[in-house]
Amino acid sequence: MNNNNKGLVVMCLVGVFAVFIGVALIKTSRSGSGNNQAFTRGDLNTLIGKPMPDIELFDKEGKPYSLNNVRGKNVVLFFNEGIMCYPACWNQVAQFGADPRFNSQDAVAFSVVVDQPNQWRQAMSKMPELASATILFDQGVKVSRSLGLLSLPSSMHKGSYPGHTYIILDKEGVVRFVYDDPSMAVNNDMINQKISSFNN
Repeated sequence: MNNNNKGLVVMCLVGVFAVFIGVALIKTSRSGSGNNQAFTRGDLNTLIGKPMPDIELFDKEGKPYSLNNVRGKNVVLFFNEGIMCYPACWNQVAQFGADPRFNSQDAVAFSVVVDQPNQWRQAMSKMPELASATILFDQGVKVSRSLGLLSLPSSMHKGSYPGHTYIILDKEGVVRFVYDDPSMAVNNDMINQKISSFNN
């Protein structure tokens, strides 16, 4: 084989190798890493009907919190932008705390934030109604990221913070309803109706 032919073979092999690499990269970019994928509102619906994935949240003392502790109750997880989201998120957090429908033997609401506990202690001094809410802390944004909540339409800081998103579990820990609300309203009545509908 002369040098020209050898050069041609080498070029062909390099070209084939490049094609394989390119295809692999495209597949990887499409599949993503799963947990870090950006979800749309429609994608959130894929959680419905499935048990809530194992998650770890923390109370204000820094102790890990398990959803197993509230098995047997309907659970509302309100993922939100937290301290920076005033007054919309503060209002929803406070309203969950003040509403007996979400602090009962049948249902409980947790407001999930990515802030530090001391920030919420300061917020409670400004808005005492917040003190009655159950706030859990998503350290390192791990849970919000794993559930794909950082790039939903309600997030004003996409990729960094959740926005105004609700995940509702039935008494067996199965996701029954999800809702992302870019209008950042107080949604107690609507959520209570949803819970009532799947408990009947």
